[in-house]
Amino acid sequence: MTRALALACLGAVLCACADPPGDSRPAGNYQRVVTLAPSLTELVFEIGAGDTLVGVSAWSDYPREVLELPVVGDAFSVDHERLAMLRPDLLLVWESGTPAHTVDELRSLGYDVAVIRTRGLADIGAALLQIGSLVGRSTEASVAAERFEQQLATLREAHQDAEPISVFYQVSARPLYTINREHYVSELIATCGGRNIFDDLDELAPTVSVEAVVERNPEVMLASTDAGDDGFAEWQRWPTIAANLYGNQFLLAADELARPTPRLIKAGGAMCLALQRARFNRAAFFGADEGQAATVARDPKALPLPHPDGPGREQPQTADPIGD
Repeated sequence: MTRALALACLGAVLCACADPPGDSRPAGNYQRVVTLAPSLTELVFEIGAGDTLVGVSAWSDYPREVLELPVVGDAFSVDHERLAMLRPDLLLVWESGTPAHTVDELRSLGYDVAVIRTRGLADIGAALLQIGSLVGRSTEASVAAERFEQQLATLREAHQDAEPISVFYQVSARPLYTINREHYVSELIATCGGRNIFDDLDELAPTVSVEAVVERNPEVMLASTDAGDDGFAEWQRWPTIAANLYGNQFLLAADELARPTPRLIKAGGAMCLALQRARFNRAAFFGADEGQAATVARDPKALPLPHPDGPGREQPQTADPIGD
């Protein structure tokens, strides 16, 4: 299961020598920060505030300077003794991943805790600004947020006229998780001209049945490279799924896609490239241009189908990222 996309589905003793944690401070005055999600670590560095970090969560590995910082646990389990020894004045937690009881416990121990929301693409710029205001880097945060928004707008504009294509994003195979329309990955799919086949579900990261995927018949299947080369192997049992007929299974770089940070621009470029390849594959299958193929995908009677022994299923392709 992709660590950052498979969202939460599942009394501490402080070191006596540590200063009492959690003195309340005004925004802009926090200088000893601990992050409890890898994406939050990246956001702190993105605004040039890496020097304020005294501890991070497990799996924090970007940028490389992070590897030198103490690890205090993850979103679900915190090493309270180590945390106390670091004497942080601020903890940053992930709204979609850190359980509410963990946040409550940390606050009850006297820590100042800021909950950062990063569900959708619009939240990323807001998160940069929020963190900037907390650590006294508002100017740098504004620059970073504006840069991200401009790059995202450029990506949207480049693909605004792309032919529609239906997409299934597989977060994990067992259990079978996907995403709804509110998730930033679904927004990236839409940015690239795709349509998330499960955009109507209520949960941010719901479990779905194999039968539901087969019934909705996606033209493209996407997953992160965490799934491995056999990430779509189970779907070979249903060769008539459109994505199998067209050979449209693509793997996207896990770290870039799984973390809601400005690196999503690079992930989005790779996704858009994958969906453009998928359109060409669809058109080739039908022996038509992209516009005709899109019409046939919506109404199979619009063009005679080729012999069922047409193009076979290919190995999952790893999408090449676009730009830096």
